[in-house]
Amino acid sequence: MTPDDLVITDLQGNKLSGRRNPSSELAMHLLIYRRRPEINAVCHAHPPVATGYAAAGIPLNKALLAELVLSLGCVPVARYGTPGTPELTEALEPLVQSADAILMANHGVVTAGQDLLTAFFRMETTEHFARVALVTELLGKQVLLSSGDVEKLLAARARYGAHTASVVGAECPVTSDGEDTERITLTRRELEALVEEAVQKDRARR
Repeated sequence: MTPDDLVITDLQGNKLSGRRNPSSELAMHLLIYRRRPEINAVCHAHPPVATGYAAAGIPLNKALLAELVLSLGCVPVARYGTPGTPELTEALEPLVQSADAILMANHGVVTAGQDLLTAFFRMETTEHFARVALVTELLGKQVLLSSGDVEKLLAARARYGAHTASVVGAECPVTSDGEDTERITLTRRELEALVEEAVQKDRARR
């Protein structure tokens, strides 16, 4: 089948046409439209910082920014699937119903919305949050919102009439209540002694 043979219709069955060839990842877009009848636009891009998190297999699921909780809840990571193949849609399928933005492992990001501007802004929000999250990682400190703070934001989201697909649970988003707050501090000398002890034990086992 060539692109000229391909017939694409909208949800009402109207034939869509244009001068350009469809994306090689058309199946990914169609999957989202099929699973989410309220969605009318899908954006796929490779923003560098969010894609870095995708390549590292790290979801954007921490309650660091009120705006992210309000707009997206969490951004999960889909397992890797070869672009342009059924593997990609199979990897995305379990997450499509519950997320408006998804990191695609070792690939990029896909977002969805009721219109093109909403889908685009969700892509921008994902990249913005990834940048903020990265800065907190580099600074070595993350102060997460509490579950109480998150509950208030979710109530506000409902008041604002924001109806996103994002499911909020124990892992979405991760709050300060779910953190392991026990910290251990060591002096340089204590750390060196522990390393030396580990080396000695390793040598003794050989």
